[in-house]
Amino acid sequence: MQGFANKEALATTISSRKATFYSRSRSSLWTKGETSMNFINVHDVFLDCDRDSIIYLGKPDGPTCHTGSETCYFSSVLDQIKLLEDCEDRLALTTLYSLESTIARRKAETGVDEKPSWTKRLLLDEKLLCSKIREEADELCQTLENNEDRSRTASEMADVLYHGLVLLSAKGVKIEEVFEVLRKRFEKSGIEEKSSRKSGSKEAM
Repeated sequence: MQGFANKEALATTISSRKATFYSRSRSSLWTKGETSMNFINVHDVFLDCDRDSIIYLGKPDGPTCHTGSETCYFSSVLDQIKLLEDCEDRLALTTLYSLESTIARRKAETGVDEKPSWTKRLLLDEKLLCSKIREEADELCQTLENNEDRSRTASEMADVLYHGLVLLSAKGVKIEEVFEVLRKRFEKSGIEEKSSRKSGSKEAM
């Protein structure tokens, strides 16, 4: 655990052999365990090279942290970062799966509408769909070639993803099948993957 100590807290710790600190909020000394009875029995005290921090080396009678944990330092920053990354990954997948589901519902719609949805029009006209994919892919490339802002690139990529998913639906291909292909390609470098394509295999990247 970590606490603030002044000269009096250090002196009390040395004399009592109980880890004692100074509460800046209460302006008074406090001994770890005085309410919980989970004292820290101090065996030695160490100073750092600059004499501006102290370590009490001791054996606790119980959990050191008020949460009941053995140590107050149980929250890993790297674990928290990984958790955030996992949440972002799940959000990305949820977005793609939701879009795929919406397209599937449009595809399943029956009857003739005077004004069919754009998705339905694309599904009914493969030439229109292919022309839109080529158009959106070109516009995406233009954001790089013309040094357009990031938001423009994100918008154009969204168009490419949407129209690409419509094509997958038209072909009866699930996005998970695409993910599976990508996962297999991770096993090889890009150069090796290109070579394998020339030899007729498209199982890796």
